[in-house]
Amino acid sequence: MFTGRTEIIDKINHFSGCGMPFLFAVDFDGETGFVFTPLEARQRGILYDFESLSCETRVMSFGRFDSFPVSFETYSKAFNKVLYHLKRGDTYLLNLTFPTPLETDLSMEALYQDSHARFKLFVPGHFAVFSPEPFVRIDGTGIYSCPMKGTIDADLPDARQRLLDDKKEFFEHNTIVDLIRNDLSMVSTQVSVTRFRYIERLHTNRGDLLQMSSEISGQLSPEYRSELGDILFSLLPAGSVTGAPKKRTVEIIRAVETSPRGFYTGIFGYSDGITLTSAVSIRFIEQTTDGLVFRSGGGITAMSEAQSEYHEMIKKIYVPVF
Repeated sequence: MFTGRTEIIDKINHFSGCGMPFLFAVDFDGETGFVFTPLEARQRGILYDFESLSCETRVMSFGRFDSFPVSFETYSKAFNKVLYHLKRGDTYLLNLTFPTPLETDLSMEALYQDSHARFKLFVPGHFAVFSPEPFVRIDGTGIYSCPMKGTIDADLPDARQRLLDDKKEFFEHNTIVDLIRNDLSMVSTQVSVTRFRYIERLHTNRGDLLQMSSEISGQLSPEYRSELGDILFSLLPAGSVTGAPKKRTVEIIRAVETSPRGFYTGIFGYSDGITLTSAVSIRFIEQTTDGLVFRSGGGITAMSEAQSEYHEMIKKIYVPVF
């Protein structure tokens, strides 16, 4: 099912240049993934929904969902390694993530069907994604990115204002906005921040969250379609789930995290032949030989506190529901 980087880029360039609809997914390392026509995806049992571009029946039979996160001690060891690099100046923002085993009476497909998210993907035998976060959207020659950085429990008193006033979250959000602005400047012109620090409410099986985002936009060349694969790969990995500076931060991530990310924090997307919609692969469940595993994490800065970041990682272990 999965192919390598060169074939993925070539197929995206071909389908986009011909105005053909296609579905794609790429792993965190940008080394493997797939590109299928909608018919090919259906033949493989792949399900997807991009802002209601494709609709599947939701049975809404949500049941047991028990998670077993790593211990705080294990988390702290990785956190302290990140803090060491932050103090050295090797990175000034790093997204630290961990896998969490799940026990549930629902299959991965049922979890997919029971969820409600802006961007969903189910690849049988491999993974399911319920992502709230866009990667890039391309409409005409306009390219748009809306990174999400900043999360808080919506039930806390004055949650919205607390999120807006949090200095650590403010720094983290600004850093990612600046990183994405620089990334878009590599492939487009007239890059600007068109919306800054807006907040959305997310409904989950473990309570509501408030999430902060911004929108950055630019203008692509009118001839971009036959080079769309190259454009997308030049933006990888997604800045919001890596950190800054991106290259060195990715090296540190690979050194301190307990396992390779695989398709987690990669990207996936759909093009109808005219408009491209894509998302970051977060809120992610994968099938392993030992059962289902949820992956989650959060941004670490020099102002971060280990206990708070540990609880944020756990809070993000959820399936979005109505």
